[in-house]
Amino acid sequence: MGLSAAALLWGLPGLLLTIALHPALSPCPAQASVPAHRDYCVLGAGPAGLQMAYFLQRAGRDYAVFERAPGPGSFFTRYPRHRKLISINKRYTGKANAEFNLRHDWNSLLSHDPRLLFRHYSNAYFPDAGDMVRYLGDFADRLGLHVLYNTTIAHVTLNKDQRAWNGHYFILTDQKGQAYQCSVLLVATGLSVPNQVDFPGSEYVDGYESVSVDPKDFVGQNVLILGRGNSAFETAENILGVTNFIHMLSRSRVRLSWATHYVGDLRAINNGLLDTYQLKSLDGLLESDLTDLAIVKDHEGKFHVTLKFFLEEGNRSADAVPLPQDDNDNFALRVAYDRVIRCLGWNFDFSIFSKSLRLSAGGELSKKYPLVKASYESKGSRGLFVLGTASHSVDYRESAGGFIHGFRYTVRAVHRLLEQRHHGVTWPSTQHPITQLASAIIRRVNEASGLYQMFSVLADVVLLKENATAFEYLEEFPMQMLAQLETITGRRARHGLFVINMEYGRNFSGPDKDVFFYDRSVGHTEDAWLSNFLHPVIYYYRHLPTEQEVRFRPAGWPLPRPTAIHHIVEDFLTDWTAPVGHILPLRRFLENCLDTDLRSFYAESCFLFALTRQKLPPFCQQGYLRTQGLVGTESLRQRGVESGLLWDYATVGRGDSGQQPGDHGPGQHPLAPGPPVSPFDSNKEEL
Repeated sequence: MGLSAAALLWGLPGLLLTIALHPALSPCPAQASVPAHRDYCVLGAGPAGLQMAYFLQRAGRDYAVFERAPGPGSFFTRYPRHRKLISINKRYTGKANAEFNLRHDWNSLLSHDPRLLFRHYSNAYFPDAGDMVRYLGDFADRLGLHVLYNTTIAHVTLNKDQRAWNGHYFILTDQKGQAYQCSVLLVATGLSVPNQVDFPGSEYVDGYESVSVDPKDFVGQNVLILGRGNSAFETAENILGVTNFIHMLSRSRVRLSWATHYVGDLRAINNGLLDTYQLKSLDGLLESDLTDLAIVKDHEGKFHVTLKFFLEEGNRSADAVPLPQDDNDNFALRVAYDRVIRCLGWNFDFSIFSKSLRLSAGGELSKKYPLVKASYESKGSRGLFVLGTASHSVDYRESAGGFIHGFRYTVRAVHRLLEQRHHGVTWPSTQHPITQLASAIIRRVNEASGLYQMFSVLADVVLLKENATAFEYLEEFPMQMLAQLETITGRRARHGLFVINMEYGRNFSGPDKDVFFYDRSVGHTEDAWLSNFLHPVIYYYRHLPTEQEVRFRPAGWPLPRPTAIHHIVEDFLTDWTAPVGHILPLRRFLENCLDTDLRSFYAESCFLFALTRQKLPPFCQQGYLRTQGLVGTESLRQRGVESGLLWDYATVGRGDSGQQPGDHGPGQHPLAPGPPVSPFDSNKEEL
């Protein structure tokens, strides 16, 4: 029956009731709209957001990425202002190993597609920022990542619900009022708020984010730059050749990346002003706390630096305010400046997050980064993770977690944690017989990019099986979460473990260190623990450390004191494959920890060990269990002879000085092993 027929039958009251109940005709919906649900919501389609989207998509998870701009990588459409990136694009290494090559590729994200390597997008060693924008666009498009562009998330809050994975949902509201409900929130918005210092006269300052990048606008000018990082030196480098002089003022001294081994410190590509300062070409650097200063403007529009306590309330005129040079005619900043530029870096944007999320900052990095655990999960809200540059509080000034070549690996670690927590997928691992332990470690320290770039933060973990007959190998686990390894990975650490990490020497790096001193490198294996440059360090624990042990570890140590520790001596080529210098000391260390022999032997030598030793090597035990026995063959005997483990009975009685007694003639030699093998005369023989 149609609507008109119903009206005729029911009259006016029936018509009103029909209109009220009919969903298409009712002026108000019958119930409030339910927010669109996603298991995973990623804020930001920059490098970290796209990297997480890739892992979620490969795992077949329900997710969406929210990006306020019309395309990915919006930060790089504006910054750096002078367009040259300081991330290395090393296209040639002489190696074909893709994992090794990522050690020196600071721009590529991780994927299965070899076309999505950054070396295909730029030939420059320090590429243009536009190339990064193009690369990120292709990364999102070719992989079909689920990104909602032109969607600005204006507010994020919590909605408690016991049915949710973490006891609550995250409710996101965009600029149009559309709501989204998420089980897990992954924040990859980077640092987007310019850092500003409030001092009298700060309104006269040009910000890095808006100052002109045309050198012609600075011809013949006196310029004062506030800041001491790469953005400050990048700005100075752009105008160095056209200004009268540039003075740079900051609270802290210059930190050079090659001295601190922190890639966020001043890079050599931008430090031309250091030359002109030290070689006395008018430019200069000064240290002072900006909060103690003030900037005043004279009647000619010039700017003067004075001390804050000289100012009278409401008076900002240089003609009336006392200047330091009035009392000290040698005051360093007594000249007038045409421009003052602020280059003080960036802070995280907390403004969109409700207080209910308890996403807060604190400590020394109070305004710059949100507080997160070593697992990159917020300390205030379970299920809220911070990725990419904004997660750098975990390893600030210690490793590369604030940069693409570092956080591409920490993002993968977070994804593996989520897979175990919410989907029961254990942390990826491989299992091997114990005889392959040394070779597995050597392979990883020579190839792995995650260990190499996230030194002292991510580590490989070897979990020993019962009686140390086999081991399980886990890659790139957050070291400071070692006490929670079983919960995070779904693996068991019942019989001891090794942790493989990369470290610099503890007293080598720092702004006041001379990293070019004559005896800076170590070459002898007995001095490996004194190695200064990046080198592998292996920790052995009989039991998994507790949370208290990790928390109260010795100062400067990435982990608690182990049962035993081994440094593989640093290598000029970062090639730890030397049989005597690298492999043999490592194998001896592992054998001492396990109280066994890790060499692979022939069947005859296993029989010899059974007669002369109390404990057989695991290789022999496994061979026996697999019924690989002690069946002798000519080829097996010959290999034993060539290795020096067996006497060559076939040559006995031939009359030369090397013969042994008891020759039975060719083909008639006994298959039983000969006398016990004598101790090795050199390290090479032991190999």
